[in-house]
Amino acid sequence: MILLKTRWAIIRLYPMSKISYYPVVIILLFSITCTSCWSGQNKHRGTHQDEQFRTALNHQGNLPFDSNLVTDFYRSYPELKKYRDDVLKVYRQHKFTRIWFDEKGVLEFGYTLYAKEKELAGEGVFSRFPYQEKIDGIFETDRGNRLSITETELMLTNLYLYYTEKVYQGLSDSTTTAIGWLLPRKTVSYARLLDSIMSDPQSLNGNDSVLSGQYYKLRDYLKKYTLIQKQGGWKTIEPEPGVKSIKPGDSSGTVLQIRDRLFITGELKQNNKSNRYDPELVAAVKQFKLHNGINIKAIILPEHIRAMNVPVSDRIKTIIVNMERYRWISPEFARAKVYIVVNIPSFRLTLVRDGKSELESAVIVGDSLTKTVIFSGMMSSIVFSPYWNVPQSIIEKEIKPGIAKNKNYLEDHNLEWYKGVLRQKPGKNNSLGLIKFIFPNVDDIYMHDTPAKSLFGREKRAFSHGCIRVAKPRELAIDILKDDPAWTPAKIDAAMHAGVESTYSLKHKIPVYIGYQTAWVDRTGEINFYPDIYNRDERLARLLIDEK
Repeated sequence: MILLKTRWAIIRLYPMSKISYYPVVIILLFSITCTSCWSGQNKHRGTHQDEQFRTALNHQGNLPFDSNLVTDFYRSYPELKKYRDDVLKVYRQHKFTRIWFDEKGVLEFGYTLYAKEKELAGEGVFSRFPYQEKIDGIFETDRGNRLSITETELMLTNLYLYYTEKVYQGLSDSTTTAIGWLLPRKTVSYARLLDSIMSDPQSLNGNDSVLSGQYYKLRDYLKKYTLIQKQGGWKTIEPEPGVKSIKPGDSSGTVLQIRDRLFITGELKQNNKSNRYDPELVAAVKQFKLHNGINIKAIILPEHIRAMNVPVSDRIKTIIVNMERYRWISPEFARAKVYIVVNIPSFRLTLVRDGKSELESAVIVGDSLTKTVIFSGMMSSIVFSPYWNVPQSIIEKEIKPGIAKNKNYLEDHNLEWYKGVLRQKPGKNNSLGLIKFIFPNVDDIYMHDTPAKSLFGREKRAFSHGCIRVAKPRELAIDILKDDPAWTPAKIDAAMHAGVESTYSLKHKIPVYIGYQTAWVDRTGEINFYPDIYNRDERLARLLIDEK
């Protein structure tokens, strides 16, 4: 049956109208009759029959084949139908000629692709190619390739599409939109990418034209934490009964456990096995806190030990879901001359200019009921001494109850009705502070100053109604306007304290990205873990598992 199927595929591959192909067909049929199937001969390059087969096959490496064979292929392998349109695009670009063979057999790139696909776990992908045993048969001698020539060709193209989708594209656009990810998704041209990768197979190890450098940094940490897991991970720290805190100079068995824990992940470079909380361990604890979103103080509290006790398996999961998020982001955004990134879980804003972080500021984001939206926009204007138009939801929940208790509530809070809108007048006590930054969007999210400065001292800063409060609004305005000679720091200060609202339209709009990354590798090369304040990681992890 296999023999008849193979013969039919070859007859269709070489139409009868092409008389010059007859000798090739005869040789191929003879070879197939002798061997019955193509049994992984790339691993057996010494037999005479194998040499006959490869010579007949690969000297015709650029021959066109009938596009109808693609349709036939998906009848036999229906689980790959999702790739059909992209496969046709690939072969149209190559004028329906074979891609995966040269005079020696399957291209070395085919072997490289197969090796990378076998190591998908290292990319944080744990799904399985639907016809893995067929792919294994092409490359592994002991299994033997039971596919026809055309099936082999098309199976490899589908493997390429499967690999690039999983590694470079990730979950579908509709899925990410459904989970609230409104940043623009990058697009991948699989046909063009194939030519690029085949010309430089090493780009499979790292391709910054399709994946952000942050993805590859996280991949390195996935490898590190996977190795830690294989070596047993770290033990749960069990505090001694009655100990509520550990201060520098204290001695206890808990200190020794902490020392062992931080030595495994590298915050502590040498483990002297001392049970004393000495300066070396203090420095390591501060490093741990710095990279886990915890205020950097020497004292160790129970919540800090709980953070150290997060198992390595959970850290691996966090790395994987954040690698997935970076599959969705075009690396092009980081090539803008100036752009602003707000990472919600880290409660931090970064202004990047010419590829370097030029300004960082703590921020306050939306709470669990009024989450800050994940999206991007173009900052177009700055408003000095702004009015604050009170949202109807706040009027209902806060203002009306306040008026019911205090008839002077509006006056006491510098509020007024204006053309049917309740607004707060400019001033130092205005809820928007002295300045706001506008990047138009359907959710009416913007960045602004705040009079509640003390909140920036807290570790977890999810207090707003969705907008983003900035700890350094003046510095941000100065940096944004630094190339505009009309806006000196003195003029910015005057406009912020004028008590009269004024708006300045930027000469050049600035991209703003509001993202959600709970794992991030900083410029020193250290991984940082942030709290999953909106509980998005677990949902995404389940989606990735469902993709298996």
